[in-house]
Amino acid sequence: MGSLGRLSAVRRRLLPRLTSKSWLSTRPSILGDRNILLMGPPGAGKTTIGRIVAHKLGLPAVDVDDDVLEVAWKRPVAAVLASLGGRRFLEAEGQALCQFSSSGCVVSLTGSNPLHAEAMQHVQQSGLVVYLDVDEDDILTRLDRMKVNRIVGQEAGVPMRDILLYRKQFYEKWLDVRVLCGRGDTEEEVAEKVVKAVQRYQNRHEETYVSTRGSGEQKKTCFSDVVVEGLAADGGLYVPRNGFPRMDAGEWKRLVSMSYPERALLLLEKCIHPVDVSPADLRRMVFKAYGSNFSSEAVAPVKHLVEQQFVLELFHGPTASFKDLALQLMPQLFAHCLPLMCNYLVLVATSGDTGSAVLSGFGGLSGVDARRTGVLVFFPEEGVSEIQKLQMLGFRGANGRAVGVLSDFDFCQKSIKRMFGESGLVGHLAVEYGTVLSTANSINWARLLPQVVYHSSSYLDLCRDGVIRFGDPVDVCIPTGNFGNAMSAIYAKQMGVPIRRVICASNHNRIITDFFSTGEYDLRRRRLLPSHSPAIDILKSSNLERFLFHASGGDSGLVGELFARLDAQQHFRVAAPLLSRMQQEVQAGCCSEDECLSAVRRVHARTGYLMDTHTAVAKVVADQLQDGSCPVVLSSTAHYGKFAPAVFQALGVQNPPEDPVEQLRLLERSAARPGAHGDMLRGLRGGSGPHAVCQADYRELEEKVESVIRESFMKVQ
Repeated sequence: MGSLGRLSAVRRRLLPRLTSKSWLSTRPSILGDRNILLMGPPGAGKTTIGRIVAHKLGLPAVDVDDDVLEVAWKRPVAAVLASLGGRRFLEAEGQALCQFSSSGCVVSLTGSNPLHAEAMQHVQQSGLVVYLDVDEDDILTRLDRMKVNRIVGQEAGVPMRDILLYRKQFYEKWLDVRVLCGRGDTEEEVAEKVVKAVQRYQNRHEETYVSTRGSGEQKKTCFSDVVVEGLAADGGLYVPRNGFPRMDAGEWKRLVSMSYPERALLLLEKCIHPVDVSPADLRRMVFKAYGSNFSSEAVAPVKHLVEQQFVLELFHGPTASFKDLALQLMPQLFAHCLPLMCNYLVLVATSGDTGSAVLSGFGGLSGVDARRTGVLVFFPEEGVSEIQKLQMLGFRGANGRAVGVLSDFDFCQKSIKRMFGESGLVGHLAVEYGTVLSTANSINWARLLPQVVYHSSSYLDLCRDGVIRFGDPVDVCIPTGNFGNAMSAIYAKQMGVPIRRVICASNHNRIITDFFSTGEYDLRRRRLLPSHSPAIDILKSSNLERFLFHASGGDSGLVGELFARLDAQQHFRVAAPLLSRMQQEVQAGCCSEDECLSAVRRVHARTGYLMDTHTAVAKVVADQLQDGSCPVVLSSTAHYGKFAPAVFQALGVQNPPEDPVEQLRLLERSAARPGAHGDMLRGLRGGSGPHAVCQADYRELEEKVESVIRESFMKVQ
């Protein structure tokens, strides 16, 4: 077209409109001279919302259709589309946009601009691309009202819904910031969300993290730092300074029909600043984390058990425990955030499931990320199940090791925290080996954060299946020793999930139950007792620190004082007002060994469903404490095959095979549901044979750390 040859005139023609009084404001843009570029499908309301945003911010509004294309072509856009056809129109539109320039404006792109890569690269350099993620039904309603029955690139016979779905990949590719619009949101409401999203992007310094034991006035700590450091320098745990973002009901309802990876992406975008991890990078990580590596397409499905009880199955990942839900993603976040100049050794203490999940997750890294990241797992030699041990020892990745310790989990965890606190050791490893220590336990924020997703997702599944309507309350019952899983449910509640109560379920190591009953945390003369549910055989619950920070309204001085007292005296007590606030959010109960096995047996006999021993602990405690007035979701944290001997005992199976692989096969023949991940069976075959074991001696563990660093990275010259 001849008019395309005169594109330089576009800017001259556009300039008077942009510099007239009606388009200018004396107020500076919150992005300086950068544009705010609104992107979204036809019918998203980009033009109207752009004008509202421009008015709110005192900036010029530019509509690409009206102010660029029609000015350049001197013809209506619809007429050009009719004469050129879809493919040639996209090229002409893209080339016109490549010649366009502006600064400090609110620019409403066309719905088809993102299909032209060169044009989007050009405009993205000029500003922030804000994706209006509008509900599909709202879009179709608007297009019908505007009598639009075809859009650019839509072939004859292709439904509008299909072309909108096809287009979504392009919007996801180019966005800098997403604005998630609730179903029925008004254009004014969306415009307000745009302003807040741009302000959030610009004010990254406000989205920081503080230690549970430190002052809020300490240096600013961003997400990337928190992921790499793991533990705060003062020994506390990192938490968001401003708490969790809260989503409104309309936004939550958008997630009901989505898949688990889609839900995870949108929730994590709310919690991770896009400057730390871009939406495109986060999308790549999330869809890799929750893909074919899970044996269930639903990733974390919710199954009806009996009456008002439902089971959230968290064991469909490659190591068959709930830890996979975090640890298939966390290593990718960790590698993304690493500075380039050092190697990193990730230290992990495990009571069973974390070890194999960490080794599997970090074993999935490749290239330079795998070469500069090592993993060392310490586990209690006699405190994990045989299958859990075989899973850890069967790992054959080049960057991971598992070492047994002749003590319990609390000793392993305490030793690792001590290593982080010894500046001499940390400095020695950095100077001699160029290696920095980090952790992947749930004390690391990037370990805990992904767990918020599955508690949210379980509620959305109940909405999708018609069990509840959004806004109806549910309880969650979680077998827990370290309190991380329970804490992530509390954070989901902060984001807006209508969780009424979090119920913590303990075995006969009832430290959490006693604490919530009395307000007294007492380790004096307390001995850890072996149980049928070893993953919660923990006496020192590290994530309880985050809960006390939350329940006390962020009183870091109190938290620091309490845990200093625990370290020195093995005991602390909270005041009655704080205990009352704690009990409003959390209930806690415990389960005997006989009750645990009985629950496995009764549920299997009644329903054919086979629970592992930790899920059975949750079932018993839910029966004790939950009143049946609303649904309760039991967190099923591991596959029953990981605790085969106890399950055989519960079912009354006589003379079961001694070989763990044969045990698993026999159980799967007797219980058709739920099945185990194929990787679980494959991992067991390589775990037999001798392995490294340390005495219960801190210095011996410290020496093991240094020897693993030498083997994994570099040797002293």
